[in-house]
Amino acid sequence: QVQLVESGGGLVQPGGSLRLSCAASGIIFSINTMGWYRQAPGKERELVATITSSGRTKYADSGKDRFTISRDGAKNTVYLQMDSLKPEDTAVYYCYAAGGYWGQGALVTVSS
Repeated sequence: QVQLVESGGGLVQPGGSLRLSCAASGIIFSINTMGWYRQAPGKERELVATITSSGRTKYADSGKDRFTISRDGAKNTVYLQMDSLKPEDTAVYYCYAAGGYWGQGALVTVSS
């Protein structure tokens, strides 16, 4: 059974940083493309970033130069480092694995 478990969400002030983690089990992590999506209140879920099994990354314009996606094959974990956070980054962030697998979501609130 596939499980994606996010952690690292919380409240942060504008300009601050957070790192989200997603621990994967039940899938062959090494060959899966992984990603992060987010959904703000009243909005549709949108892509944040993806990373392929070879480490190639792709970012939405909203997070370019501020967010960094990475993966650790030894830990079956994908990360999202978020810097220079803005109030508009407030959302539930979801981990995604190719094949249609989703985590339960981690709330990130950017507010002073």
